[in-house]
Amino acid sequence: MTMQYWLVKSEPEAYAWSDLLRDRKTDWTGVRNYQARIHLNAMRKGDRVLFYESVTTKAVVGVAEVTKTAFPDKTADEPGWVAVELKAVSALAKPVTLAQIKAEGALADIPLLRQSRLSVMPLAAAAYARLVALGS
Repeated sequence: MTMQYWLVKSEPEAYAWSDLLRDRKTDWTGVRNYQARIHLNAMRKGDRVLFYESVTTKAVVGVAEVTKTAFPDKTADEPGWVAVELKAVSALAKPVTLAQIKAEGALADIPLLRQSRLSVMPLAAAAYARLVALGS
């Protein structure tokens, strides 16, 4: 199977990249958007995930990996909501800010810019590679 690429967003006050580095892995719970749930269900073990800190940082700050595919979200009050397990892979050498992303023509169509409120989104391989390059 071909590797897929994703971007997840989190408010640093709720769960920051530094928390994932400390914990090494986490269950990505609490997603309550139907489109994001579809994306969580599509994630496969080994897929790469960019970690974006929203609100205050507004930057891609690290790379994670899916280590466990969709399973019931234990924080949900209703059935059907899922989580995945993510592990930290590496921090980017420098954060890739939202301003940098917006200025990069090759990234104009990524969901982060088109659907800014979505917390889990797919990325094309080329967009993932460009974001990682910007962060090196």
